[in-house]
Amino acid sequence: MRILIANDDGIDSPGITALAEMAREFGEVTVVAPMTQCSGMSQHVTVFGSLELQERKDFPAGGVRAYALSGTPADCVKAALGYVCDGRPDIVFTGINEGYNIGRDILYSGTVGAATEAMSQGIRAAAFSAETLRDLRAAKVFIPGIIEHILGTEIKPYELWNINIPALSPEEIKGIDYDCQPSAEPFYKTRLLPSETEDADVRTLKLEYICCDEPEPGSDIDIILKGRIAAGRIENGVMRAALGVG
Repeated sequence: MRILIANDDGIDSPGITALAEMAREFGEVTVVAPMTQCSGMSQHVTVFGSLELQERKDFPAGGVRAYALSGTPADCVKAALGYVCDGRPDIVFTGINEGYNIGRDILYSGTVGAATEAMSQGIRAAAFSAETLRDLRAAKVFIPGIIEHILGTEIKPYELWNINIPALSPEEIKGIDYDCQPSAEPFYKTRLLPSETEDADVRTLKLEYICCDEPEPGSDIDIILKGRIAAGRIENGVMRAALGVG
């Protein structure tokens, strides 16, 4: 099996190293990731100019080919499919992202955006996220089994998998929900706070984040806050319409 891995936290993130180490047990792995942090990019792609591609022979996960690209997460998938990969990947994994991609925040995620780019080119894809990358014990215990489940499950051309793992020890995880649906609310609620400046025409707006604590019952946010892994398939309406599916 040919597996492509990308992310939005960058080539040096411990999350992408961990995912590559787990994925190589299932097949041949190629990593193409941004040179720098690219969170919040969604499916943004570079339109003008050029992109720099560097092979990273020092990539910590052995037995995989790894490259850093001076572009966005979606650019990484496009460059991999159009230039780097020897043959078309069977599946694309993205992550492990630092921070949840649940609820309305899915729309902004570069990790999910890279998976969406793969889906738009007819390749199965799954995005992996964890509340924190400081402790990946639960991810390393549960992700191999989740990968097996994904590989054994039919997925429609306009769907992709989205998996989120709470910051708990493996023993504290209360199970996996494979049928959860995204909440209509964001998990990370943003407030813009103006700072005091002398120039009334130019204001500095500070960002403050408040996490959702009253989710819709049964939503991905609800599942996460109950100590379970949220693993569900996201339907892309644009892709569905493009494929002529009613």
